[in-house]
Amino acid sequence: MSETSVQQPSTNGAVEPVAAQAPARPRSRRNIDPVAVALVPVIIIAGVIGAVVNPAFLTKTNIVDNIITTSAVLGVVVIAESVILIGGYFDLSLQSTVGFAPMLMAVLVSPAADGGRAWPLAAGFVVMILAVLVIGLANGLMIARMKPPAFIVTLAMLTLLAGLTIGLSGGQTFSDLPRAMTYLGDGLFLTLPIQAWILVLGFAGVYVFMRYTPTGRSIYAMGGNADAAKAAGVRTTRLTIGIIVFGSLLAMVAGLMLTGRINSVTANQGDGLIFTVFAAAVIGGINLNGGRGNLVGAFLGVMLLGIIQNILTLSNVPSFWIQAAYGAIILAALLIGWLSGNLGPKRKAA
Repeated sequence: MSETSVQQPSTNGAVEPVAAQAPARPRSRRNIDPVAVALVPVIIIAGVIGAVVNPAFLTKTNIVDNIITTSAVLGVVVIAESVILIGGYFDLSLQSTVGFAPMLMAVLVSPAADGGRAWPLAAGFVVMILAVLVIGLANGLMIARMKPPAFIVTLAMLTLLAGLTIGLSGGQTFSDLPRAMTYLGDGLFLTLPIQAWILVLGFAGVYVFMRYTPTGRSIYAMGGNADAAKAAGVRTTRLTIGIIVFGSLLAMVAGLMLTGRINSVTANQGDGLIFTVFAAAVIGGINLNGGRGNLVGAFLGVMLLGIIQNILTLSNVPSFWIQAAYGAIILAALLIGWLSGNLGPKRKAA
């Protein structure tokens, strides 16, 4: 640790140089959380179990098409929620945006015979983006300016969007959609599914952004202590609105990915997704209080949930046990996080 020389008056009035210890460099909150590091051996063990349960587990088709690709929709929403959580907030309405955005576009561009409005594809796409931007701005402005709890604001928006989705669709499912609406769900690039590319490159890109750019560091600072960040010159209001809008846009992308994968838009699309999103984030070491965690841990959390779901599916386990497994994993992650945060300092002090 570096030392600097400062002048200090002595007892006889002379000025003498003394060594002053430089302030300790604070540990970066962007370092990988211990909980996330612990996921690596857990994922390896889960992989070994999967190979024992079913020899098809380790095949390229299963890993790429059944684990990575089917985890892509969840992963994109986890990226959005992780950035918002690191910034000190959370957004429940991302779940409804996953269903509302593609439903709005489907209603606008589908033929009148199918219950649509027969708008041009470009017009429907523009309206969908504008609507999602309005959703994000409404959430962000209320949270940043009016300062009510983010839980209340985003829960109200979740309920509103869910109702709008059912109202727009009349409760029906829209299929036979334009290719532009399904490409993100079933397209291929270099022989690999587009969804796999989006998942991996999305996590990598946002990780680099959060770790190496001034804006990313400001998001961490705001999540750690919003008042201190504001005093240091961070425009917290603008940043809050920005991360909420960013989350809404990513939820729209996830909605189009899901639409392409099932080749339709349903009135209840996205229902229950937000619980799994928080599960992956918590498992990956994202702190619900803000300012801690990173996208590497969140990615590992998504992969672990995908592997567990795949193993249970290959074992013909009923779907309700998968949800129970998710709940148990969340509790275990919270316990590990509490132990690492409370016993670690005591051990060092001892």
